[in-house]
Amino acid sequence: MSDFTEINRRSLVLVGCGRMGGAMLTGWLAGGLEPGAVTVLDPKLAPEWQDRGLRVNADLPDSPAVLVLAVKPQMMGDALGAMPDLSDTLVISVAAGTTLATFEAAFPGAPIVRVMPNTPAAIGQGISAMIGNGATTPAHLDLTEALMRAVGRVVRLESEDQMDAVTGLSASGPAYVFHMIEAMAAAGEAQGLSPALALELARMTVAGAGALAVHADEDPAVLRQNVTSPNGTTAAGLAVLMDADHGLPPLMARTVAAATERGRELGRGAA
Repeated sequence: MSDFTEINRRSLVLVGCGRMGGAMLTGWLAGGLEPGAVTVLDPKLAPEWQDRGLRVNADLPDSPAVLVLAVKPQMMGDALGAMPDLSDTLVISVAAGTTLATFEAAFPGAPIVRVMPNTPAAIGQGISAMIGNGATTPAHLDLTEALMRAVGRVVRLESEDQMDAVTGLSASGPAYVFHMIEAMAAAGEAQGLSPALALELARMTVAGAGALAVHADEDPAVLRQNVTSPNGTTAAGLAVLMDADHGLPPLMARTVAAATERGRELGRGAA
């Protein structure tokens, strides 16, 4: 892939190769990144990444093209403390809460991009939001987007202030959907379905509806209206779900607000 030509020449360093780091690395290698151009730093690297031609827990190459920090926010301080001067390296972070200012203090003068992906990146169906600091050029942003497109769609933010809301909505959002599947399956069981059947119906209903919402031209509200007959079964269910005081809208507003605020707390260094 031509997007990775410079990286293949100068190398990429990936710090942290857990679920998200591993998902990104899988996409990059499939997209043309050469294994020998990648240095992975992870003391608990999964066996599946051994003997793949990667440089594992080796000394950092001189002036890599890209440094990707994919460690948990609580581990970021230790990771940053182990990094040398990388002012000529594009630094990309996928950690919640850690601000551009924190990275600028660790990498003075370096181009830095914060990215917030989500876990469907593991199957190439993620969405990532990104924002760069003042040192990033259009070329840096394009390279970051090319890397993140390997695991799904990419959107660019207008300001860093939006990142906590992105974290609360899309980064944490898959867990909300998984819990919705759990709740739907339990509700089906309560109405007489077997556990296995209720879970299968809930899983495929959410998966199918999500795919339709992505690929259809209509707004989700129109899709909802299309499946809702007046005084029918769907209307009866929606009357409960859309209740202004106790339904899904106020619950989801509180949910996303709580996750967004936690992102702000992490940015302030709260435990």
